[in-house]
Amino acid sequence: MDNSNLLKKIEQCREEMILLSCSHSFSSEIVIKCSEKLDSLLNAYHKLENGTLSNNLSLKRK
Repeated sequence: MDNSNLLKKIEQCREEMILLSCSHSFSSEIVIKCSEKLDSLLNAYHKLENGTLSNNLSLKRK
């Protein structure tokens, strides 16, 4: 998955969590599951960005 698709999924999940939190408590199962999904997407983005950055830095050192 590329950065732009991942960013779109992150934004969609963030919006979904905001909407859910308007109609459910923050500690409700549905909001927590959405939050966990968002965490997972953010972690994937972070790993992708760090991998890309590391690859770019190692190429520049050669």
